[in-house]
Amino acid sequence: MRGWFVRQLRTHRVTELIVLDSFAWIGAFVAASGVRLETWTISDAVHVSQSGGHIPLRGVLLLGIAAAVLHCLLAWLVRLHQGRSGLGSFEEMFLLASVMVVVGVAIAFFNAMAPSAYTARTTPIIAMCFALIAAAWPRALWRFMVRDAKPNTFGIVTTDVLIIGAGDGARQLIESMQRDHKHTWNPVGMVDDDKRKRHFRFRGVPVVGTIDKLADAANRLTTNTIVIAIPSANSEAMGRINTLARSAGLDVKVLPSVDELMGGVEYAAVRDIAPEDLLGRHQIDTDIRSIAGYLNGKRVLVTGAGGSIGSELCRQISSFGPAELMMLDRDESALHALMLTLSGRADLESPNAILANIRDAKRLQEVFENRRPEVVFHAAALKHVNMLEGQAAEAVKTNVLGTLNVLKAARSVGVERFVNISTDKAADPENVLGYSKRIAEGLTTAVGSTSTGTYLSVRFGNVLGTRGSVLKTFASQIKSGGPVTVTDPEVTRFFMTIHESVQLVIQAAAIGRDGEALVLDMGDPVKIIDVARQMIDQSRRPINIVHTGLKRGEKLHEVLFGTGEVDDRPIHPLVSHVSVPPITQDDVMSLHTGGDNHKVVLGMREMSERMRAR
Repeated sequence: MRGWFVRQLRTHRVTELIVLDSFAWIGAFVAASGVRLETWTISDAVHVSQSGGHIPLRGVLLLGIAAAVLHCLLAWLVRLHQGRSGLGSFEEMFLLASVMVVVGVAIAFFNAMAPSAYTARTTPIIAMCFALIAAAWPRALWRFMVRDAKPNTFGIVTTDVLIIGAGDGARQLIESMQRDHKHTWNPVGMVDDDKRKRHFRFRGVPVVGTIDKLADAANRLTTNTIVIAIPSANSEAMGRINTLARSAGLDVKVLPSVDELMGGVEYAAVRDIAPEDLLGRHQIDTDIRSIAGYLNGKRVLVTGAGGSIGSELCRQISSFGPAELMMLDRDESALHALMLTLSGRADLESPNAILANIRDAKRLQEVFENRRPEVVFHAAALKHVNMLEGQAAEAVKTNVLGTLNVLKAARSVGVERFVNISTDKAADPENVLGYSKRIAEGLTTAVGSTSTGTYLSVRFGNVLGTRGSVLKTFASQIKSGGPVTVTDPEVTRFFMTIHESVQLVIQAAAIGRDGEALVLDMGDPVKIIDVARQMIDQSRRPINIVHTGLKRGEKLHEVLFGTGEVDDRPIHPLVSHVSVPPITQDDVMSLHTGGDNHKVVLGMREMSERMRAR
């Protein structure tokens, strides 16, 4: 029966609202005249008598009908009845009140200017207030009874969930869940630490307590699942909530961070909590204007575009309106995957997808001369520490000589800004990857000193979720039943998500100066064994941890600053500026690129030591 009633109201919405508002005005004038004249004695008079005492029915009805007609005309102009705003929404109430104020003032002016008033001169103003109440109350009742009513899930398999948070993200999530025709999730309550929200209720879902009382709230509502709906929550807050939930035996779901919710909050975005949520949610204040200033309308080229960092760079850069985004990589399959994520189709014939190897200086020069990039992000590199320890010559060919090729090509066409993506392993390097990236930083400084543009490096630590990262290794080991291997129980690393690190790279490039390495603040270092235990705990499986010992080239603790480098943050609170001594082309050409691996490593080590001594 209710469904039929609702359908009828929606089908004839315009007619019903016109009738409602018209009768609201007419009834309001009759009621207001009675209140104003303090009597309900009705006369057939058109005008109010000088002595008052009787309601001039004909005059009151005339004004009421005039108000109703004027109201309908104005409402048509602003599409009040035609669905410009949601029925019963704040926007509609504001529009309704605006129309009624205009009508009330117009009728009051007409009544006052008439040779003989149709009713007491203050009656139209009183009637305006009565009419607003009479027209708004049914709309609010509709919203409360129909739109905000809990959906009927009888006979449908659904999961009751307790929502953590009662802010905008939580409200949008509840609305999305209740719109879902499959009723995958059924929000039954919210918890929030804001005392002002302790009596808050949204679409029938109440706030039932604070986050500290999470277990009690879940027990009262008989639910085993929580959804953390605080997109702005940092890793510390996520860890606290996760600990409370796990100790109570609750399944934990999460709404992604603000930066990931580009398309808005939807129930489909809810996912299992991941290590990235507990380790890498940093609050980043991005100066959009400074970024847009050097990317908007520019020809931008990204090397290593198909890699984890390169592909995220391309995704974020594309949102700042570059004139052209050139994506260069030697891996055609990686370019194929990137094009799919950017445009939804694998358009490998697009001139934006450039197949080239940075080791090929001639090919690079050809690309730069033909395409004339103005901004370059150099992300192409070999990065796996353990593999490069035994194949140091490959690191020289790609990370050193390949970087030199890109730098020379960029200088030849007058690139305005060149950003070399470096690593924390370049700070006081002790392995092949660190040596090669430190030398690449020195080359960037040297080429920048003889170029018209700005050439700088950006240095950061372990990036969560990249190919070959420790999280993916642990996840694979847990999936296969273990054991999980950790080199040393005391080993620590810095962590940041791909999205956050790239966001800071783009920001840093806007404020960097020639010859600098910009060091991104990645928070406090995290024990790798704690990450392993956390992931095992999330899996709820009995997985053992085995210590294998540090491998050659691995540090017990990484550092972000080398000897003599000072943590100076003159512009951005999360970006430090350090000076990098130059390394010339003649220096790097003397490096061994084949034969004895030990000689190659020794040559890079000596060059890094010379840089440190300068």
